[in-house]
Formats: sequence, structure tokens, C-alpha cells
Amino acid sequence: MVTVLVLTLLPVPAVADTKNALRLRNGAKEKLCLECHEGFKEKLKKSHVHTPLAKGECTGCHNPHTSSHDLLMNAETKDICYQCHDHMVSEGAASAHQVVVDGQCTACHDPHAADNRMNLIRSGSDLCYGCHKELGHKISDSKFQHSPVKKDCLKCHNPHASSDHANLLVKGVPGLCKTCHQTNKTTFKKIHMNYPVDKADCTSCHDPHGSNIAAMLYDNVHQPVSKGMCKQCHNAPESAEPLKLKQEGYKSCQGCHYEMVTDTLNLKRIHWPVIDSKGCLNCHTPHASAAGGLLLKPQKTLCAGCHVDTIARQERSSAKHPPVDEGDCTACHDPHGSDNQFIMNQSSVMDVCGTCHDWQSHSSHPIGNKVVDPRNKNITLQCLSCHRSHGTEYKHFLYYATTNELCIQCHTGYRR
Repeated sequence: MVTVLVLTLLPVPAVADTKNALRLRNGAKEKLCLECHEGFKEKLKKSHVHTPLAKGECTGCHNPHTSSHDLLMNAETKDICYQCHDHMVSEGAASAHQVVVDGQCTACHDPHAADNRMNLIRSGSDLCYGCHKELGHKISDSKFQHSPVKKDCLKCHNPHASSDHANLLVKGVPGLCKTCHQTNKTTFKKIHMNYPVDKADCTSCHDPHGSNIAAMLYDNVHQPVSKGMCKQCHNAPESAEPLKLKQEGYKSCQGCHYEMVTDTLNLKRIHWPVIDSKGCLNCHTPHASAAGGLLLKPQKTLCAGCHVDTIARQERSSAKHPPVDEGDCTACHDPHGSDNQFIMNQSSVMDVCGTCHDWQSHSSHPIGNKVVDPRNKNITLQCLSCHRSHGTEYKHFLYYATTNELCIQCHTGYRR
């Protein structure tokens, strides 16, 4: 007798769709979120819709149930964006946009939809001026405006990072400038006194964003430049090294600024940048500058290049000392040199402070050249005995958190 086995094929559940890990009902993926978030129906009508939203994949960025992040995000914003956009800043990039480094992608892009390409929240240079307000005002107020800047900052800058160039430039200078400006023309050479400036840094004379001076020279122009007297500092244009300075360091400036240089060299304390091999060019540009005094940068930024700790302390300070905070270092110091300690511009600390502060009505505490500091018999009591001019973590620039702690440093008999 043969036994016949009859196999009954029962239906086997289909393998779960990995793209539907949340097991949404059929047709719900594109519609379920919009049942509550009706405003996004208008978003979807915009000309540029973020791919995940266009596909109805809201859960690519948001957790539908709970999250440790704002807006029910699956992770921090930058981490979510980098899952797809992971090459915004190349390793070893020469410069990177700070908002990109900080992962603030939504400062420029709408993560859902926008009327502008790349989901930008605004178009053209208007987007950049949202953060760079001061630059935007300067450009709009400039008498002579650079055409590419008026159209789009991205003509010259990369919005995320530049692999090889500073300031997010898409190409280096002068190569970038030469994409529009033809330097082989006779007119170009004549304007530049036949010097081979086509190989030089155009931005040492010209403001690439615009200025109030013809030819977009920076607003402060060195007189030899404005008068076309290049030979005063440089070798002749037909020489082997036409752009080389005739003399190095401060000696190159001494011919015109003889009195200032001579007086500085006779001082007891000279600011070292004045007398090293680079001399005046450590702080000043020889051609033109956006900053007063032909400084390379605004005063606070320039001084911070060397005095990093001083500026950092001011940033940490609970109160800001206006001269430091506003970048007016020369309110107290002489930038070239002085006979006084810390190259102060007056012999007495109290005279320096007294320029702004009426210290005589400030306190009845004895201070002055005849009052010896009990902590150090070699110095006298003055403003800096209790206050630190560049700021502290405590009120009124005091060295200690409370007045009591400060006083008992000298009045030891009151210590407990």
C-alpha cells in the first residue's frame, strides 16, 4: 500500500519591505504627514522641492514618534544633511565657510522646498548679505560697484569651501581677476605705469567689492600710488626685478616719513614690527586700504594677529572695555614705540585712564607715585593695581570676584 502525501501550500508572508520599515498602510507614505501638516501642500508647489520630500520620505529626516532633537529630527541637522551631502568640505581645504563647518545648513538652504535653485532661501547676493550685513551696506553705498558682486557672490566665492584658496575664492588672485580683465592690453599697461602687475595681487590696491574711489581703489590710497610715483619705492619697470623694493623694512618708508621713523628709533621701547626685516609692512599696506592709516586690517583684527591672548581675555570678560572692544588700541598704546611701559602713550597709567575716567572722584583710596604697593615695594599703587585694563571675569575689571578678596591682598590684617 502506497501512502500518498498531499502537500497543502499555505500562503507565506511576504518579506517586509525595507523601505517601509514603519509598516505604513498602502498609499500613506506620501499623504499621511500632510493630513496634519497641511501647510506643506503649498511647499510642494514651489519650483524646487527637496528630493526626500518630493518622494514623500519625511522619515528620512524626522522620527514620527519621538526624538532627542528639535523638530523630531533623527539626528543633529548637519549629521542628517551629511548622510547625502558628504563632500561639502574636502579634507585639508584651504578655507571653509563657518556656517558649513558649524553644520548650519538651514541658514542658507530650506530643507523642504524653495523658489530658488539648490533650495536657497534667497537668491543671489541677497542671501550672503543676510549674514554679511556690513559688507552688504558698504557695497550698496559704494560709488563704484564691481559688476560681478552686484549679480552674485558665487562668481568669485565658493559657498562651502575652497580646496586651494583663501577667502573661499574659486580661483587665486590674479588668475580670478584675469577671467574678466584683459591684462595684455596697452591701456591696462599704461594705467599701471608699465609695471607687470598682471602677476601681482590685484587686491593690494583694488577693493574687489567696490569703493568710492575711481578704478575701485580702496578708500584710503597712499599718495605715491595716487600720483603714479611707483618708482619712488620700486625698481624701474624695465629692470630685472621691477616690483622689488629699493630698500627693505622701515628704510623704504623713511624717505618720506623721516621725522616719524627717526623719533621712533630714539625711543626706549620700540614696537618690534617696526624694526624687523619687514618693518612698516607688518601693519600697513603700501598701496591702498579700506582701513584708516593704511592699516592691513581694522585695528582690533590687526592687533589680535599677535596679541591673541589679550583679545581672547576681552571676549571672556564680563564687561567690555570700550577701547579694546571697539578696536581702538591706540587710545592707550602708541603703535610704533614709547618711552613708557607697555608702550603706553602717556607716562602715567593714571593719566592714560584719566583720559576717559575721572579717577580722582572714583575713590578715596590713596594712589599715585608716592604710594608704595605693599605687595611689591618696587612699584606704586595706581589704576592697574586693582583693575585689569583688558578685562577679567569679574565686574569692573577687578582681579578677584569680590571687593573683600581684592582688599585683603594688601590689608592682610583683615584676612579670616
